[in-house]
Amino acid sequence: MATVNYAIPSDEVMSPGHLGCAGCGATLSMRLALKALGRDTVLVVPACCWSVIDGPAPYSAAGVPLMHTPFASAAAAASGVRAALDLKGDTKTTVCAWAGDGGTFDIGIQALSAAAERNENILYICYDNEAYMNTGVQRSSATPLGAWTTTTPAKHVKDRPKKDLLAIMAAHGIPYAATATVAYPDDLLAKIRKALAIHGTRFIHLLAPCPPGWKIASEDVIRYARLAVASRVFPLVEVEDGRTWRMTVRPDPVPLEDYLRDQGRFRNLLNDADALERVRRSIDDRWTRLERTVRPPVDSPRTTHAHDSQ
Repeated sequence: MATVNYAIPSDEVMSPGHLGCAGCGATLSMRLALKALGRDTVLVVPACCWSVIDGPAPYSAAGVPLMHTPFASAAAAASGVRAALDLKGDTKTTVCAWAGDGGTFDIGIQALSAAAERNENILYICYDNEAYMNTGVQRSSATPLGAWTTTTPAKHVKDRPKKDLLAIMAAHGIPYAATATVAYPDDLLAKIRKALAIHGTRFIHLLAPCPPGWKIASEDVIRYARLAVASRVFPLVEVEDGRTWRMTVRPDPVPLEDYLRDQGRFRNLLNDADALERVRRSIDDRWTRLERTVRPPVDSPRTTHAHDSQ
């Protein structure tokens, strides 16, 4: 078992008084991310939960300049901010697009793909709560197979697997792409710091549980984010130049049911043996493909077990 070396800065860039729900994974994600991004950062935020969480104008909880932009244009707007800063001779300020899964997997993927093809010098972080939570929990292409949403109700739960956006971004050959979660803050901050040292398009897919959308208690957000990794639903990996894949956290495995149980959105799935087996096969197949791709995990503080980050 590797020893975890926590190095989380004490400086709080984000302010209290935000409008996030109690236990909001997206809010916890931003708080941690800003500790690594630092104050010399411009955030570009499309329509999403965080465009509300930040607070009503002229107030802002982010603690850094934040540009609100239309739903589909986070990566395009971030590219424009980067170009403007470069024209001013400012090459030090980080431009970070911060968008939800709806504005990334679906509505904004065309701008993200175009920015990646051009290798724009931006960091794009998708905080993924697996549905359009800000507008009432509608299905997105990040919604898992078998999940309830208001547009995939009990008798018609989502019947398609979650889009593998990390593989899509890696296929662009960008310098850096990774997955992360609030349950492993040391891994998250290490990946952001690594991304900041790289020039070009960098992408981080950050799982951020949503208590009302997942139908879980606010105090269970970190537990479910950890179980997502331990059940192999959400592997923590990084990809360099679209070719070199590494697993950064290899947890002690737990049964899939441990993750699904007590999430209200999966209540019907747990009562359908055939559907549950289909979900299990999908997860196992993806894990098998990943095992064939990744290099052995590096013996570093980020190679941890499920119970190390509590």
